[in-house]
Amino acid sequence: MKRNNVGLATFLGLWLCLAFEPATVRGAGTPKILTNSIGMKFVRIESGSFLMGSEKGGDFDERPVHRVWISRSFDMAATEVSNAQYEQFAPAHRQLRGKLGLSKDDDEAVVFVSWNDATKFCEWLSNKEGKPYRLPTEAEWEYACRAGTTTAYNTGESLPRNYHKNQKLEWKPVTVPLHVGQTPANAWGLHDMHGNVEEWCWDWFGPYEPGEQIDPIGRGNGDFKVTRGGSHSTPVAFLRSANRMGTLPEDKHWLIGFRVVQGDLPNTNPLPNIEPEIWARSVNQTRFDWSDKPDAAKPYFRGPRDYVKIPPNSNGPLYSEHNHQPALTACPNGDLLAIWYTCNDEIGRELAVVASRLRRGSDDWEPASLFWDAPDRNDHGNAIWWDGRDTIFHFNGLSTDGTWDKLALVMRTSTDSGATWSKARLIEPEHALRNQVIAGAFETSKGQIIVACDANSDVGEGTALHISSDGGKSWSDPGAGMPQPKFAAGQTGAWIAGIHAGVAELKDGRLMALGRGSAINGQMARSISSDGGQTWKYSASGFPPLGSGQRPVLRRLEEGPLFLATFDKAMMITDSAGIPRKGSGLFGALSFDEGETWPVRRLITDDGPARKLDGGGNTGKFTLSRTSAEPRGYMACTQTPDGVIHLISSKQHYAFNVAWLRSPPPE
Repeated sequence: MKRNNVGLATFLGLWLCLAFEPATVRGAGTPKILTNSIGMKFVRIESGSFLMGSEKGGDFDERPVHRVWISRSFDMAATEVSNAQYEQFAPAHRQLRGKLGLSKDDDEAVVFVSWNDATKFCEWLSNKEGKPYRLPTEAEWEYACRAGTTTAYNTGESLPRNYHKNQKLEWKPVTVPLHVGQTPANAWGLHDMHGNVEEWCWDWFGPYEPGEQIDPIGRGNGDFKVTRGGSHSTPVAFLRSANRMGTLPEDKHWLIGFRVVQGDLPNTNPLPNIEPEIWARSVNQTRFDWSDKPDAAKPYFRGPRDYVKIPPNSNGPLYSEHNHQPALTACPNGDLLAIWYTCNDEIGRELAVVASRLRRGSDDWEPASLFWDAPDRNDHGNAIWWDGRDTIFHFNGLSTDGTWDKLALVMRTSTDSGATWSKARLIEPEHALRNQVIAGAFETSKGQIIVACDANSDVGEGTALHISSDGGKSWSDPGAGMPQPKFAAGQTGAWIAGIHAGVAELKDGRLMALGRGSAINGQMARSISSDGGQTWKYSASGFPPLGSGQRPVLRRLEEGPLFLATFDKAMMITDSAGIPRKGSGLFGALSFDEGETWPVRRLITDDGPARKLDGGGNTGKFTLSRTSAEPRGYMACTQTPDGVIHLISSKQHYAFNVAWLRSPPPE
């Protein structure tokens, strides 16, 4: 029977104090080295206790600090698993040596191994030797790393330079040596506990619980497996003893390796399940009847309404500093669900995805709460989309570190109006460009699901498509491997011109896209594909080019026309009296001839008196009036089955119908 590891009764405290000597005493002395059959060296880690986490500084997920008792000794590898050791189990891995210039030699730490790979190695080694091998628990790892210390590193409050291996954020992989055992061992004989490569742990990631614990093994489930220790090409603060990282168990890249322990897994229960986030609580499961809807012949407008509700001075897991790049969907039960990223800095490991729900019949969006967050990874770019039947899809980028150019592509699904979600899985496992998700996923007339992703390069800005023809089971990128084209009128290439592109299907099956940057003849670039996204022909769109902090929306409306939301610094508006006047900012446009002309153009404003509003993100304060709308913002849009178009910027929510778009503003 497994023992509970939280909420220890008071009387156990005295027993524990008698049963275990402090770690700082029992770990002292010359480490005893053991060598196994494949040349791995192990040191004995004696039982004891320590304070797990970091009380000041560090990250929110390192608190609350709590005492942990390690009740049984175990043997831990003195170094990370090397290429030569791992390849005795998986010879084919040798083909990955030197990938991106890293880990070529026998005695360098093995990288490009997933958590699944690491646990299979442990199973192989256990069968080979007749002894239990496994990954360390997160608590065992921190206990062994600290080796009796209470400082940020086991070397003190700073990490000496001889431990450093390019300890700074990098946009691209940088070649550094990853030979194991080259830095000084800690007091218990363990090398490379700070840096070299991150190390997989046994546990599912989750928040800490207060109170003393014996042999904790983490949560019972989750999306992310814990990694510890930090790595090369990472700011040194992420190498601290208490710092926590993690990613999907199937993920593999150049920053993560592992070390093993010899000994049975502690016989303890996982920590209890976490309470659902606000957006997941008490979600109505009755399918909504959309027949009760606004009169399509009468103009309908509501808003703007603030949907980004995060308490001031929040610093994890929600951040009040910067909230941006939203996505929006309707749910089968009639709710709206918005997601976006929250961070202190767009280039940061803290960047996470949060959500808010507007429940059917409510006038107010609920406070934001965490939606998806790979610990200490930049979760840049997201999309959320209801297929109109039973399934909502969530697509997200997953970085190796704190930048957004090294992203894998992740998908989850929900069949209960977003209350619960399937386990995240990689639909594009390679961390590279072309995977920064953009809101606006849709299904074509042939049943293909299309997701647009930024495809930045050193020579220009473009957008890639990821396409599934089997309901999301498998995916392809038709432009993968093709060179960056020249974005000029009449030219053809394999990329969409411009990043952050909105994409829609034309009635004849062609695809059309409008993006930011890569302007053609001083106008927003238009890209059209007649072969399912394999090649694109470029032309000028007739709209002003977009710049920093701006993202367009392009979609097919249920009524038939194409809808575009974009920006203009100066446009002429004809009011209901037939008088033209100048306007600026966010506007909506309609095309009735498949994007050739856009006769309807209307500022997205409530036509009220001039007043200051907060646009959030990169928008900040702006003036909303009859002649001015948001000057910039990242747009996302959905149309509910009742005909209402819901458009969100970086902070504001506007709702209107086609009749309102076609109606002239008041005098």
